[in-house]
Amino acid sequence: MSSNPVAETVASLMPKAMAELTELVAFRSVADFDQFPRSESEGAARWVADALAAEGFQDVALLDTPDGTQSVYGYLPGPAGAKTVLLYAHYDVQPPLDEAAWTTPPFELTERDGRWYGRGSADCKGGVIMHLLALRALKANDGVPVHVKVIVEGSEEQGTGGLERYAEEHPGLLEADTIVIGDAGNFRVGLPTVTSTLRGMTLVRVSVDTLAGNLHSGQFGGAAPDALAALIRVLDSLRAEDGSTTVEGLAADTAWEGLQYDEEQFRQDAKVLDGVELIGSGAVADRIWSRPAVTVIGIDCPPVVGATPSVQASARALISLRVPPGVDAAAATKLLQAHLEAHTPWGARVSTEQIGEGQPFRADTTSPAYQAMAAAMAVAYPGQEMQYAGQGGSIPLCNTLAALYPRAEILLIGLSEPEAQIHAVNESVSPEELERLSVAEALFLRTYAAS
Repeated sequence: MSSNPVAETVASLMPKAMAELTELVAFRSVADFDQFPRSESEGAARWVADALAAEGFQDVALLDTPDGTQSVYGYLPGPAGAKTVLLYAHYDVQPPLDEAAWTTPPFELTERDGRWYGRGSADCKGGVIMHLLALRALKANDGVPVHVKVIVEGSEEQGTGGLERYAEEHPGLLEADTIVIGDAGNFRVGLPTVTSTLRGMTLVRVSVDTLAGNLHSGQFGGAAPDALAALIRVLDSLRAEDGSTTVEGLAADTAWEGLQYDEEQFRQDAKVLDGVELIGSGAVADRIWSRPAVTVIGIDCPPVVGATPSVQASARALISLRVPPGVDAAAATKLLQAHLEAHTPWGARVSTEQIGEGQPFRADTTSPAYQAMAAAMAVAYPGQEMQYAGQGGSIPLCNTLAALYPRAEILLIGLSEPEAQIHAVNESVSPEELERLSVAEALFLRTYAAS
């Protein structure tokens, strides 16, 4: 990184950043209070609020959102007449999955092989630290040249929409000229990237019932309709022979225009086993950024251990459908539900219930904010030009903010590059990326203020 005062300040703050991220990662802040104590999430929220207050933020508040979680808000005034920038991150995290599968404990930040490991280190507690570093660097070098609002969400991973509903009920709270969402990631370590599109998502629970109760498979099997077998047929109907998603009425042939994803590199990033084929058709970028993708993320059925020779009376599954940009998530949900009902065999009783939804997002990459970010990233990443990529995941708040503030520019950056393995075991963050992106964000705020 070329020498400049902002970069030098950020470099000097990295030990403090690691200490703070260690404290924040230690909170088991999974916003599923059936699995994890509410006190862990509330502790993380208070930590963020205290950090903002220590940096001179005004109006710092723990916002009780309609889904029963807390988001953290703060306002840092800038010079009179300056633009307003909203910085977003979230402190809630995915469950650690199998804690025994982690090389080091998931809620203890651990340095190993040049990376910092821990749940939320990249997604997205690291994003909170990134914002703090950028603001501290500016305060140490001529001050923060814009009004800054910070919002740190407490339930982004659950998709329960608490902050979206709160923002709609308080439309002036998050209003800004530009919004920086710190919950995306570079296409690769060292390659500065803004995410210009997001797929939306819908979660649908499907239940199949065939019998009043389980039956002995020897006495009744062969004629009694098996609910689990019926459910398997239904789920199989959601994919073509090559693995492409096939929800009737939902287009699945859009091509991605922009940065491409080499297939061999994708195999490495996804850790696909030798000899196992990728699914779908078209370029990898088409499949993961521009087309729908269905995933069965859970099935309720008897486990192998302790199973009895029974014909199952009931079975259910939770289905995630990623919705490409340009498609309304509510319309996609109806198509998915209709498909499930139409493909249920043997007259089995089927019911579907939507339990979560987020709209897809497409940014205007021609705006002044994108030009300012490109200039900032060119300094933070010498010799690299800013790239535009899509992201298969969803950040439902983006569309809520775009609808509330149609003139606001929205940029997505962050620490969740492929090596971070977010949502998986052994999630980690690259401290070099944290440093460079913090420099980029600081320089962006300075450049954007002057534009």
